[in-house]
Amino acid sequence: MCGIVGLFLKKDALRPKLGDMLTDMLITMTDRGPDSAGIAIYGDEHGKLKITVQSDTPDTDFAGLEGALAAAVGAPVTIRVVDTHAVLTLPLDTEAAALAFLEDRKLRVMGVGESMEIFKEVGLPKDVAERFGLRAMGGSHGIGHTRMATESAVTTLGAHPFSTASDQCLVHNGSLSNHNDMRRKLAKKGIYTKTENDTEVGAAYISSRIAEGATLGQALEGTLKDLDGFFTFVTGTKNGFGVVRDPIACKPAVMAETEDYVAFASEYRAFADLPGIEGARVWEPEPATVYFWER
Repeated sequence: MCGIVGLFLKKDALRPKLGDMLTDMLITMTDRGPDSAGIAIYGDEHGKLKITVQSDTPDTDFAGLEGALAAAVGAPVTIRVVDTHAVLTLPLDTEAAALAFLEDRKLRVMGVGESMEIFKEVGLPKDVAERFGLRAMGGSHGIGHTRMATESAVTTLGAHPFSTASDQCLVHNGSLSNHNDMRRKLAKKGIYTKTENDTEVGAAYISSRIAEGATLGQALEGTLKDLDGFFTFVTGTKNGFGVVRDPIACKPAVMAETEDYVAFASEYRAFADLPGIEGARVWEPEPATVYFWER
């Protein structure tokens, strides 16, 4: 039993409030997942690459990281430390060199992209949100997750969202029964997962389909054919977010749409404090049906 939240803003006037709105939604889902929490924020783009990394010993690992990485990639680097995470900003064409350097340093890469930043840690959602200052974060859209671990240990790497491609990430409520078989199929394509969490397999599947030329909608439709189990997926991309539930749809889900935003949550109570919710169109997503909104 986990909690999922998502918010896609249609109007730029709400961008400064994205983190605040998502934080309230995330905390409301605490009793669905108290062991860890995470959020992906899609913020401003500046024609640069952003790499979010995590360390259990940030005082040591982040000291001197800016200069060392700049020397390794031969380009300017800026670093913004946020508790156990750091967001590194550097030129787009340095991605391969930067990721190789970070792997040598054994820093955990949470996400890569032009707009996406991912923050996740073990702990109650309210504590995780406070540690990262999520309320102050702005952007166009974001997704979040509160986890109750069932198939793997309570660790930072086991928390959601999972990202396996640039500006793409996934949160998941449910369980995949064929994730090990799918790991082998993805490995034959040169795609390797790093954790035991089945959600990372789902993320890798979706990003692999998009890399092969599928649209977001087609990739989500593919999950209904190729992934077995029960699941609600909410995936984020640079341009928007999408939702799909398995054909049985045994996991709870609800959506709300106004002129200002589209919201997703595992339970309606997560919408209670959203502006204008009293006038929203509210519905339960249909089983085996893909929904997505993009800019």
